[in-house]
Amino acid sequence: MSEATPAADYDDVTRDIAEVPAIEVITTVGVHLMSAAAVKLGLAEDGDAHKDLDEARKLIQALAGLLDAGGTEISSFHAAPLRDGLKSLQLAFREASVFPDEPGQGPGEKYTGPVFG
Repeated sequence: MSEATPAADYDDVTRDIAEVPAIEVITTVGVHLMSAAAVKLGLAEDGDAHKDLDEARKLIQALAGLLDAGGTEISSFHAAPLRDGLKSLQLAFREASVFPDEPGQGPGEKYTGPVFG
């Protein structure tokens, strides 16, 4: 029999989180939202198996909200690639939709304004 691995000590976890700069937390969350949205748009390997535009819409909306609220906090150096990724996801969403939203009505466009290719 093997010994069970002890659960992480709460104080250790808190100390680890305390050492992570806010910029890193915000950009990491943004990258996770982008990655999840890409999978839900069917852009990953075996894409059609994971395609779910309703879920993609929610993830893109959340990413746009995060960038709208936190973009000025992380500097343009960190925000620019996330904004580029957001625009690419918004365009991919429009392309994947059978009935595309009107310009300005797509996911995240209330934060970014209308997105055109």
